Amino acid sequence: MNAIIGESWQKVGPAEEIDEEDVMRFDFGEKTFAVYHTEEGFFATDGLCTHEDQHLSEGLVMDDLIECPLHQGLFHIPTGEARSAPVCIDLQTYPVQVVEGEIYIRIRD
Repeated sequence: MNAIIGESWQKVGPAEEIDEEDVMRFDFGEKTFAVYHTEEGFFATDGLCTHEDQHLSEGLVMDDLIECPLHQGLFHIPTGEARSAPVCIDLQTYPVQVVEGEIYIRIRD
């Protein structure tokens, strides 16, 4: 991938720190993000469940889904789509790049 890293990209940390089918919490400013490693690669979404503000970093990643640890609602990681009750509001997603072994997410336009 031809990476273009600028001011809108924030360094999360080493890609090797997130095992496949795992999630990591990343806080920037007053916002929390969830960064995932799936079979399809790395993804990022808002870090709090849209149902009860639970940290998704404490949830379970299964293939391309994240299960909220509080009420077991499911979100599709690549799209942020709410997939099962009680969640009904999608998560915002963020572009991700891995450059020289480091994960970056774009959190501002």
